[in-house]
Amino acid sequence: MPFTANRQFKKSPRMFVAAKDMHYTTSDGRQVLDGTAGLWCVNAGHARPKIVEAIGKQAAELDYAPAFQMGHPKAFELANRIVDIAPDGLDHVLFTNSGSESVETALKVALAYHRAKGDGSRFRLIGRERGYHGVNFGGISVGGIVSNRKMFGTLLTGVDHLPHTHNLSKNAFSRGEPANGVELADELERIVTLHDASTIAAVIVEPVAGSTGVLIPPPGYLKRLREITKKHGILLIFDEVITGYGRLGTPFGADYFDVVPDIMVTAKGLTNGVIPMGAVLVSAEIHDAFMTGPEHLIEFFHGYTYSGNPIASAAGLATLETYKEEGLLTRGAELAKVWEDALHSLKGEPHVIDIRNIGLVGAIELEPIAGQPTKRAFSAFLNAFEQGYLIRTTGDIIALSPPLIISESQIGELIDAVRKALRSID
Repeated sequence: MPFTANRQFKKSPRMFVAAKDMHYTTSDGRQVLDGTAGLWCVNAGHARPKIVEAIGKQAAELDYAPAFQMGHPKAFELANRIVDIAPDGLDHVLFTNSGSESVETALKVALAYHRAKGDGSRFRLIGRERGYHGVNFGGISVGGIVSNRKMFGTLLTGVDHLPHTHNLSKNAFSRGEPANGVELADELERIVTLHDASTIAAVIVEPVAGSTGVLIPPPGYLKRLREITKKHGILLIFDEVITGYGRLGTPFGADYFDVVPDIMVTAKGLTNGVIPMGAVLVSAEIHDAFMTGPEHLIEFFHGYTYSGNPIASAAGLATLETYKEEGLLTRGAELAKVWEDALHSLKGEPHVIDIRNIGLVGAIELEPIAGQPTKRAFSAFLNAFEQGYLIRTTGDIIALSPPLIISESQIGELIDAVRKALRSID
Protein backbone atom coordinates (compact mmCIF):
# COMPACT_ATOMS: atom_id res chain seq x y z
CA MET A 1 0.00 0.00 0.00
CA PRO A 2 1.38 3.43 -0.95
CA PHE A 3 2.73 5.77 1.75
CA THR A 4 1.31 3.43 4.41
CA ALA A 5 2.65 1.74 7.53
CA ASN A 6 1.80 -1.62 5.99
CA ARG A 7 2.47 -3.85 9.01
CA GLN A 8 0.41 -1.65 11.32
CA PHE A 9 -2.40 -1.45 8.77
CA LYS A 10 -2.63 -5.20 8.29
CA LYS A 11 -2.96 -5.70 12.02
CA SER A 12 -5.87 -3.26 12.17
CA PRO A 13 -7.21 -2.43 8.69
CA ARG A 14 -9.14 0.79 8.07
CA MET A 15 -11.47 0.09 5.15
CA PHE A 16 -13.93 2.35 3.34
CA VAL A 17 -16.73 0.74 1.36
CA ALA A 18 -18.88 3.72 0.33
CA ALA A 19 -18.93 7.51 0.30
CA LYS A 20 -21.50 10.28 -0.13
CA ASP A 21 -21.07 14.06 0.08
CA MET A 22 -19.00 14.73 3.24
CA HIS A 23 -18.83 11.21 4.64
CA TYR A 24 -17.23 7.82 4.08
CA THR A 25 -18.80 4.57 5.24
CA THR A 26 -16.45 2.02 6.81
CA SER A 27 -16.61 -1.74 6.42
CA ASP A 28 -18.15 -1.97 9.88
CA GLY A 29 -20.88 0.54 9.00
CA ARG A 30 -19.55 3.69 10.69
CA GLN A 31 -19.81 7.17 9.16
CA VAL A 32 -16.50 9.07 8.89
CA LEU A 33 -16.46 12.78 8.09
CA ASP A 34 -13.88 13.49 5.39
CA GLY A 35 -11.52 16.15 6.71
CA THR A 36 -9.00 15.76 3.88
CA ALA A 37 -11.08 15.65 0.65
CA GLY A 38 -9.74 12.13 0.16
CA LEU A 39 -6.14 13.04 -0.64
CA TRP A 40 -6.67 16.77 -1.32
CA CYS A 41 -8.73 15.84 -4.40
CA VAL A 42 -12.47 15.36 -3.68
CA ASN A 43 -13.19 19.08 -3.70
CA ALA A 44 -16.88 18.78 -4.55
CA GLY A 45 -17.62 15.99 -2.07
CA HIS A 46 -18.29 12.35 -2.82
CA ALA A 47 -20.59 10.64 -5.34
CA ARG A 48 -21.85 13.86 -6.89
CA PRO A 49 -24.72 13.02 -9.28
CA LYS A 50 -23.59 15.03 -12.31
CA ILE A 51 -20.12 13.42 -12.24
CA VAL A 52 -21.45 9.90 -11.68
CA GLU A 53 -23.92 10.28 -14.55
CA ALA A 54 -21.29 11.68 -16.92
CA ILE A 55 -18.93 8.75 -16.31
CA GLY A 56 -21.59 6.12 -16.99
CA LYS A 57 -22.87 7.87 -20.10
CA GLN A 58 -19.40 8.31 -21.55
CA ALA A 59 -18.39 4.70 -20.88
CA ALA A 60 -21.39 3.53 -22.89
CA GLU A 61 -20.81 6.02 -25.73
CA LEU A 62 -17.01 6.11 -26.24
CA ASP A 63 -14.92 4.27 -23.70
CA TYR A 64 -11.48 4.89 -25.23
CA ALA A 65 -9.98 6.73 -28.17
CA PRO A 66 -6.28 6.59 -29.07
CA ALA A 67 -4.43 9.69 -27.96
CA PHE A 68 -1.74 9.54 -30.68
CA GLN A 69 -2.76 11.01 -34.06
CA MET A 70 -6.46 10.76 -33.13
CA GLY A 71 -8.76 12.75 -30.87
CA HIS A 72 -12.27 13.05 -29.48
CA PRO A 73 -14.36 16.16 -28.83
CA LYS A 74 -14.56 16.05 -25.05
CA ALA A 75 -10.80 16.39 -24.56
CA PHE A 76 -10.84 19.65 -26.54
CA GLU A 77 -13.97 20.83 -24.78
CA LEU A 78 -12.38 20.17 -21.39
CA ALA A 79 -9.18 21.95 -22.40
CA ASN A 80 -11.25 25.00 -23.32
CA ARG A 81 -13.16 24.91 -20.03
CA ILE A 82 -9.90 24.74 -18.07
CA VAL A 83 -8.49 27.69 -20.02
CA ASP A 84 -11.70 29.61 -19.30
CA ILE A 85 -11.03 29.52 -15.55
CA ALA A 86 -7.24 29.73 -15.72
CA PRO A 87 -5.24 32.94 -15.32
CA ASP A 88 -4.92 34.97 -18.51
CA GLY A 89 -2.00 33.84 -20.60
CA LEU A 90 -2.19 30.14 -19.82
CA ASP A 91 -4.11 28.97 -22.86
CA HIS A 92 -2.81 25.58 -23.99
CA VAL A 93 -3.31 22.25 -22.19
CA LEU A 94 -1.40 18.96 -22.13
CA PHE A 95 -3.34 16.13 -20.47
CA THR A 96 -1.79 13.57 -18.13
CA ASN A 97 -3.03 10.99 -15.64
CA SER A 98 -1.78 12.31 -12.30
CA GLY A 99 0.05 15.08 -10.50
CA SER A 100 3.31 13.16 -10.76
CA GLU A 101 2.93 12.85 -14.53
CA SER A 102 1.93 16.49 -14.77
CA VAL A 103 5.18 17.50 -13.05
CA GLU A 104 7.25 15.30 -15.36
CA THR A 105 5.45 16.81 -18.34
CA ALA A 106 6.07 20.37 -17.13
CA LEU A 107 9.77 19.72 -16.57
CA LYS A 108 10.14 18.16 -20.02
CA VAL A 109 8.26 21.05 -21.63
CA ALA A 110 10.59 23.52 -19.91
CA LEU A 111 13.74 21.76 -21.08
CA ALA A 112 12.45 21.21 -24.60
CA TYR A 113 11.22 24.82 -24.90
CA HIS A 114 14.68 26.22 -24.33
CA ARG A 115 16.15 23.80 -26.88
CA ALA A 116 13.44 24.75 -29.37
CA LYS A 117 14.46 28.37 -28.87
CA GLY A 118 18.12 27.52 -29.53
CA ASP A 119 19.03 27.85 -25.86
CA GLY A 120 19.94 24.25 -25.06
CA SER A 121 22.49 25.25 -22.42
CA ARG A 122 19.57 25.79 -20.03
CA PHE A 123 19.35 22.36 -18.43
CA ARG A 124 19.18 23.09 -14.71
CA LEU A 125 15.97 22.74 -12.70
CA ILE A 126 15.48 24.54 -9.38
CA GLY A 127 13.08 23.17 -6.77
CA ARG A 128 12.64 24.03 -3.12
CA GLU A 129 13.41 22.35 0.20
CA ARG A 130 10.37 20.48 1.57
CA GLY A 131 8.69 20.75 -1.81
CA TYR A 132 6.53 17.85 -3.02
CA HIS A 133 6.20 17.29 -6.75
CA GLY A 134 5.05 13.69 -6.96
CA VAL A 135 7.02 10.47 -6.93
CA ASN A 136 8.52 10.07 -10.41
CA PHE A 137 12.24 10.68 -10.87
CA GLY A 138 11.90 14.26 -12.04
CA GLY A 139 9.45 15.09 -9.29
CA ILE A 140 11.55 13.68 -6.45
CA SER A 141 14.65 15.31 -7.93
CA VAL A 142 13.19 18.83 -7.76
CA GLY A 143 11.23 17.90 -4.63
CA GLY A 144 12.74 18.50 -1.23
CA ILE A 145 11.18 15.97 1.15
CA VAL A 146 14.11 13.91 2.38
CA SER A 147 12.25 10.66 3.05
CA ASN A 148 10.96 10.66 -0.54
CA ARG A 149 14.50 10.97 -1.93
CA LYS A 150 17.01 9.23 0.27
CA MET A 151 16.37 5.60 -0.76
CA PHE A 152 16.74 6.11 -4.50
CA GLY A 153 20.36 7.03 -5.04
CA THR A 154 21.42 9.47 -7.73
CA LEU A 155 18.47 11.38 -9.13
CA LEU A 156 18.42 13.96 -11.93
CA THR A 157 21.64 15.92 -12.19
CA GLY A 158 21.78 19.70 -12.49
CA VAL A 159 19.15 20.28 -9.81
CA ASP A 160 19.38 22.82 -6.99
CA HIS A 161 16.97 23.89 -4.27
CA LEU A 162 15.72 27.13 -2.78
CA PRO A 163 15.22 27.22 1.00
CA HIS A 164 11.68 26.76 2.28
CA THR A 165 9.95 29.66 4.02
CA HIS A 166 8.81 27.91 7.20
CA ASN A 167 10.09 29.67 10.33
CA LEU A 168 8.62 28.61 13.65
CA SER A 169 10.62 31.10 15.69
CA LYS A 170 9.24 34.10 13.77
CA ASN A 171 5.94 32.99 12.26
CA ALA A 172 4.31 30.52 14.67
CA PHE A 173 0.51 30.83 14.92
CA SER A 174 0.27 33.24 11.98
CA ARG A 175 -3.20 33.73 10.59
CA GLY A 176 -2.99 33.41 6.83
CA GLU A 177 0.23 34.54 5.18
CA PRO A 178 3.08 34.86 7.70
CA ALA A 179 4.81 38.22 8.04
CA ASN A 180 8.43 37.12 7.77
CA GLY A 181 10.51 35.53 5.04
CA VAL A 182 9.95 37.40 1.76
CA GLU A 183 13.72 37.91 1.49
CA LEU A 184 14.16 34.16 1.02
CA ALA A 185 13.02 34.60 -2.59
CA ASP A 186 16.31 36.41 -3.19
CA GLU A 187 18.10 33.11 -2.61
CA LEU A 188 17.26 32.49 -6.25
CA GLU A 189 19.68 35.29 -7.14
CA ARG A 190 22.39 33.45 -5.20
CA ILE A 191 21.66 30.25 -7.12
CA VAL A 192 21.75 32.19 -10.39
CA THR A 193 25.13 33.62 -9.42
CA LEU A 194 26.40 30.13 -8.56
CA HIS A 195 25.28 28.40 -11.76
CA ASP A 196 24.77 31.35 -14.14
CA ALA A 197 21.32 32.09 -15.52
CA SER A 198 22.34 30.72 -18.93
CA THR A 199 22.24 27.19 -17.48
CA ILE A 200 18.88 27.39 -15.65
CA ALA A 201 15.73 26.23 -17.43
CA ALA A 202 13.03 26.53 -14.79
CA VAL A 203 12.08 27.04 -11.16
CA ILE A 204 9.23 24.91 -9.78
CA VAL A 205 7.39 25.68 -6.55
CA GLU A 206 4.04 25.00 -4.97
CA PRO A 207 2.21 28.29 -4.25
CA VAL A 208 1.46 26.68 -0.87
CA ALA A 209 3.51 23.61 -0.03
CA GLY A 210 0.82 21.08 0.88
CA SER A 211 2.05 17.55 1.43
CA THR A 212 4.97 18.67 3.58
CA GLY A 213 2.59 20.23 6.10
CA VAL A 214 0.97 23.40 4.67
CA LEU A 215 3.85 25.87 4.39
CA ILE A 216 2.44 29.26 3.42
CA PRO A 217 4.62 31.90 1.72
CA PRO A 218 4.91 35.42 3.15
CA PRO A 219 3.35 38.34 1.23
CA GLY A 220 5.35 39.24 -1.86
CA TYR A 221 7.44 36.06 -1.92
CA LEU A 222 5.94 34.58 -5.09
CA LYS A 223 5.87 37.97 -6.81
CA ARG A 224 9.59 38.31 -6.11
CA LEU A 225 10.27 34.85 -7.59
CA ARG A 226 8.32 35.90 -10.67
CA GLU A 227 10.40 39.08 -11.02
CA ILE A 228 13.71 37.22 -10.70
CA THR A 229 12.76 34.46 -13.15
CA LYS A 230 11.63 36.99 -15.76
CA LYS A 231 14.79 39.01 -15.28
CA HIS A 232 16.95 35.98 -16.08
CA GLY A 233 14.82 34.29 -18.76
CA ILE A 234 13.97 31.37 -16.45
CA LEU A 235 10.57 29.68 -16.68
CA LEU A 236 8.42 29.69 -13.54
CA ILE A 237 6.35 26.55 -12.91
CA PHE A 238 3.58 26.50 -10.31
CA ASP A 239 2.70 23.05 -9.01
CA GLU A 240 -1.01 23.56 -8.31
CA VAL A 241 -1.95 19.91 -7.89
CA ILE A 242 -3.23 20.80 -4.39
CA THR A 243 -3.92 24.54 -4.65
CA GLY A 244 -5.85 24.28 -7.90
CA TYR A 245 -9.62 24.13 -8.36
CA GLY A 246 -10.81 26.16 -5.39
CA ARG A 247 -8.67 25.03 -2.46
CA LEU A 248 -7.54 28.56 -1.55
CA GLY A 249 -10.91 30.18 -2.26
CA THR A 250 -9.86 31.11 -5.80
CA PRO A 251 -9.76 28.95 -8.93
CA PHE A 252 -5.97 28.62 -8.62
CA GLY A 253 -3.21 29.67 -6.27
CA ALA A 254 -1.95 31.92 -9.07
CA ASP A 255 -5.19 33.91 -8.64
CA TYR A 256 -4.85 34.08 -4.87
CA PHE A 257 -1.30 35.43 -5.00
CA ASP A 258 -1.81 37.42 -8.22
CA VAL A 259 1.19 35.81 -9.91
CA VAL A 260 0.96 34.13 -13.32
CA PRO A 261 3.59 31.44 -13.99
CA ASP A 262 4.74 30.27 -17.41
CA ILE A 263 3.57 26.72 -16.75
CA MET A 264 0.94 25.48 -14.29
CA VAL A 265 0.66 21.89 -13.11
CA THR A 266 -2.77 20.54 -12.06
CA ALA A 267 -4.49 17.23 -11.27
CA LYS A 268 -6.51 16.00 -8.22
CA GLY A 269 -9.50 18.38 -8.16
CA LEU A 270 -9.73 18.43 -11.96
CA THR A 271 -11.93 15.32 -11.88
CA ASN A 272 -12.85 15.51 -8.18
CA GLY A 273 -10.52 12.57 -7.61
CA VAL A 274 -12.95 10.20 -9.32
CA ILE A 275 -10.90 9.32 -12.43
CA PRO A 276 -7.12 9.80 -12.63
CA MET A 277 -6.33 12.88 -14.71
CA GLY A 278 -3.96 15.81 -14.77
CA ALA A 279 -3.56 18.89 -16.93
CA VAL A 280 -0.52 21.06 -17.59
CA LEU A 281 -1.21 24.60 -18.76
CA VAL A 282 1.35 26.55 -20.77
CA SER A 283 1.54 29.97 -22.34
CA ALA A 284 1.06 30.58 -26.04
CA GLU A 285 4.73 31.59 -26.26
CA ILE A 286 5.81 28.15 -25.03
CA HIS A 287 3.30 26.30 -27.22
CA ASP A 288 4.19 28.25 -30.35
CA ALA A 289 7.91 27.63 -29.93
CA PHE A 290 7.26 23.98 -30.86
CA MET A 291 5.00 24.72 -33.84
CA THR A 292 7.77 24.96 -36.44
CA GLY A 293 9.07 22.77 -39.27
CA PRO A 294 7.03 20.56 -41.63
CA GLU A 295 3.42 20.11 -40.50
CA HIS A 296 3.44 16.32 -40.89
CA LEU A 297 6.10 15.92 -38.17
CA ILE A 298 5.41 15.38 -34.47
CA GLU A 299 6.28 18.61 -32.64
CA PHE A 300 6.76 17.26 -29.11
CA PHE A 301 7.72 13.65 -28.44
CA HIS A 302 5.82 13.15 -25.23
CA GLY A 303 2.43 11.88 -24.07
CA TYR A 304 0.59 8.98 -22.48
CA THR A 305 -1.75 6.22 -23.62
CA TYR A 306 -4.47 7.75 -21.49
CA SER A 307 -3.83 11.45 -22.19
CA GLY A 308 -7.27 13.07 -22.46
CA ASN A 309 -9.03 9.74 -21.88
CA PRO A 310 -12.74 10.08 -22.87
CA ILE A 311 -14.15 8.96 -19.51
CA ALA A 312 -11.71 11.15 -17.60
CA SER A 313 -12.59 14.08 -19.87
CA ALA A 314 -16.29 13.54 -19.20
CA ALA A 315 -15.61 13.42 -15.46
CA GLY A 316 -13.58 16.63 -15.73
CA LEU A 317 -16.32 18.47 -17.59
CA ALA A 318 -18.94 17.37 -15.07
CA THR A 319 -16.65 18.33 -12.20
CA LEU A 320 -16.05 21.84 -13.55
CA GLU A 321 -19.79 22.22 -14.14
CA THR A 322 -20.49 21.17 -10.54
CA TYR A 323 -17.94 23.70 -9.30
CA LYS A 324 -19.59 26.41 -11.40
CA GLU A 325 -23.18 25.61 -10.42
CA GLU A 326 -22.39 25.54 -6.70
CA GLY A 327 -19.81 28.33 -6.62
CA LEU A 328 -17.21 25.96 -5.19
CA LEU A 329 -14.16 27.59 -6.78
CA THR A 330 -14.69 30.59 -4.48
CA ARG A 331 -16.55 29.02 -1.55
CA GLY A 332 -13.31 28.56 0.37
CA ALA A 333 -13.03 32.34 0.59
CA GLU A 334 -16.52 32.55 2.14
CA LEU A 335 -15.61 29.98 4.79
CA ALA A 336 -12.03 31.14 5.34
CA LYS A 337 -12.66 33.22 8.46
CA VAL A 338 -14.78 30.53 10.12
CA TRP A 339 -12.12 27.96 9.22
CA GLU A 340 -9.31 30.17 10.53
CA ASP A 341 -11.03 30.88 13.85
CA ALA A 342 -11.87 27.23 14.38
CA LEU A 343 -8.31 26.10 13.67
CA HIS A 344 -6.71 28.72 15.90
CA SER A 345 -9.01 27.77 18.76
CA LEU A 346 -6.64 24.79 19.12
CA LYS A 347 -3.82 27.07 20.28
CA GLY A 348 -2.89 26.01 23.81
CA GLU A 349 -4.05 22.42 23.36
CA PRO A 350 -1.53 19.70 24.32
CA HIS A 351 1.55 19.36 22.10
CA VAL A 352 0.54 22.15 19.64
CA ILE A 353 3.51 24.32 18.60
CA ASP A 354 2.05 25.99 15.50
CA ILE A 355 -1.17 26.44 13.55
CA ARG A 356 -1.30 27.52 9.90
CA ASN A 357 -4.23 28.35 7.63
CA ILE A 358 -5.03 29.68 4.19
CA GLY A 359 -8.23 29.29 2.19
CA LEU A 360 -9.73 25.97 3.23
CA VAL A 361 -6.41 24.40 4.21
CA GLY A 362 -5.01 24.06 7.70
CA ALA A 363 -2.15 22.52 9.63
CA ILE A 364 -1.56 21.82 13.31
CA GLU A 365 2.11 21.18 14.03
CA LEU A 366 2.88 19.06 17.09
CA GLU A 367 5.97 18.78 19.26
CA PRO A 368 7.50 15.42 18.30
CA ILE A 369 8.05 12.71 20.89
CA ALA A 370 11.79 12.56 21.57
CA GLY A 371 13.29 9.73 19.55
CA GLN A 372 9.95 8.80 17.98
CA PRO A 373 9.22 11.25 15.17
CA THR A 374 5.76 11.04 13.52
CA LYS A 375 4.33 8.87 16.31
CA ARG A 376 2.41 11.62 18.10
CA ALA A 377 0.60 12.84 14.98
CA PHE A 378 -0.10 9.27 13.87
CA SER A 379 -1.68 8.56 17.26
CA ALA A 380 -3.92 11.60 16.74
CA PHE A 381 -4.86 10.28 13.30
CA LEU A 382 -5.91 6.93 14.74
CA ASN A 383 -7.86 8.57 17.56
CA ALA A 384 -9.73 10.86 15.15
CA PHE A 385 -10.60 7.91 12.92
CA GLU A 386 -12.05 6.04 15.89
CA GLN A 387 -14.18 9.12 16.59
CA GLY A 388 -15.43 9.13 13.00
CA TYR A 389 -13.22 11.79 11.40
CA LEU A 390 -10.57 11.45 8.69
CA ILE A 391 -7.52 13.67 9.10
CA ARG A 392 -4.10 13.44 7.47
CA THR A 393 -0.63 13.53 8.96
CA THR A 394 2.78 14.28 7.52
CA GLY A 395 5.60 13.94 9.97
CA ASP A 396 4.23 15.41 13.20
CA ILE A 397 1.87 17.77 11.40
CA ILE A 398 -1.88 17.28 11.11
CA ALA A 399 -3.08 18.56 7.72
CA LEU A 400 -6.72 19.34 7.02
CA SER A 401 -8.31 20.11 3.64
CA PRO A 402 -12.02 19.17 3.66
CA PRO A 403 -14.29 19.09 0.63
CA LEU A 404 -15.38 22.58 -0.36
CA ILE A 405 -19.00 21.68 0.43
CA ILE A 406 -18.28 21.44 4.18
CA SER A 407 -20.73 23.32 6.40
CA GLU A 408 -19.83 25.66 9.26
CA SER A 409 -21.20 23.15 11.76
CA GLN A 410 -19.12 20.36 10.23
CA ILE A 411 -16.03 22.56 10.53
CA GLY A 412 -16.79 22.81 14.24
CA GLU A 413 -17.24 19.04 14.49
CA LEU A 414 -13.95 18.36 12.73
CA ILE A 415 -11.92 20.76 14.87
CA ASP A 416 -13.54 19.43 18.06
CA ALA A 417 -12.53 15.93 17.03
CA VAL A 418 -8.93 17.09 16.59
CA ARG A 419 -9.11 18.79 19.99
CA LYS A 420 -10.32 15.58 21.60
CA ALA A 421 -7.61 13.59 19.85
CA LEU A 422 -4.90 15.98 21.07
CA ARG A 423 -6.14 15.65 24.62
CA SER A 424 -6.19 11.86 24.38
CA ILE A 425 -2.65 11.21 23.17
CA ASP A 426 0.68 11.26 24.99
